[in-house]
Amino acid sequence: MKESLFDELVDKIKGKGQSVVFPEATDERILTAASQLAASGILTPILIGDVKEISQRAGELDVDISSCQIINPKQYENFDLMVETLVDRRKGKATKEQAEEMLLDGNYFGTMLVYMNQADGLVSGATHSTADTVRPALQIIKTKEGVKRTSGVFVMVRDDERYIFADCAINISPEAEDLAEIASESAKTASLFDVDPRIAMLSFSTKGSAKSPETEKVTEALEIAKEKNQSLVIDGEFQFDAAFVPSVAEKKAPDSVLKGDANVFIFPSLEAGNIGYKIAERLGGFEAVGPILQGLNKPVNDLSRGCNADDVYKLALITAAQADA
Repeated sequence: MKESLFDELVDKIKGKGQSVVFPEATDERILTAASQLAASGILTPILIGDVKEISQRAGELDVDISSCQIINPKQYENFDLMVETLVDRRKGKATKEQAEEMLLDGNYFGTMLVYMNQADGLVSGATHSTADTVRPALQIIKTKEGVKRTSGVFVMVRDDERYIFADCAINISPEAEDLAEIASESAKTASLFDVDPRIAMLSFSTKGSAKSPETEKVTEALEIAKEKNQSLVIDGEFQFDAAFVPSVAEKKAPDSVLKGDANVFIFPSLEAGNIGYKIAERLGGFEAVGPILQGLNKPVNDLSRGCNADDVYKLALITAAQADA
């Protein structure tokens, strides 16, 4: 029987001494997942906040966090160095006093731990908004060289099936260059999950069956992506069925390299991506894992505020795997 996605991730990261920061350390879901991760020796959770308060909350929940690390920003021995580093990183956009105030916020403090190589990644969003999680990452960790935007993908899992859906979380109305970049980054994310990327650029048209600014944006994105990375297996523009169903592909796009077996799907807008992954999740019986943020120099990932402890556990594994990669 094929190993599950998350068993594979555990095999990749266990024993490598990685650590993941959790700024929302008094939340029941976070503490439950952190205790499981620590107890199994997969990674070291770093919990941000008051030691007494976190320990008391863990006791109330009857979870063992003895193998977790707890850091209180107000008592952090390298706080002055962190302030100095943040001021330098913000390049005149934050004074020393402003940096001190920012670093009392768990998301900023945790992001700085990752930036300063004191942790391998960060998981937040159980109680914070996406903006609260992503903003510190964009200001401090920033995007990789050559990447203009971060984007959010979901790994859609059902039994042995795995597909990548992007962008379903961040960019509302991406331009052609943005879509090309999302496609390239999504190929890298796919490889992280042992998915050999075959990328479909989605639209409501297949190979010119309709013409509009929306379809032309997708075809332009395709050309940009192919020009920048000739090794990509990518085609478009496609309606979903032409990208996914071989018999439909034979009729609508017989000359395509994909032949109806795409596994990475790039949606033309955030509304399409968000609607698409939720339909697959609710009607198709897929598990939607994510959103996984891609394009950053170091991994920071955002939970849904409706998440459960299992979601936290799984996203922590993904974060550690991104750091390992």
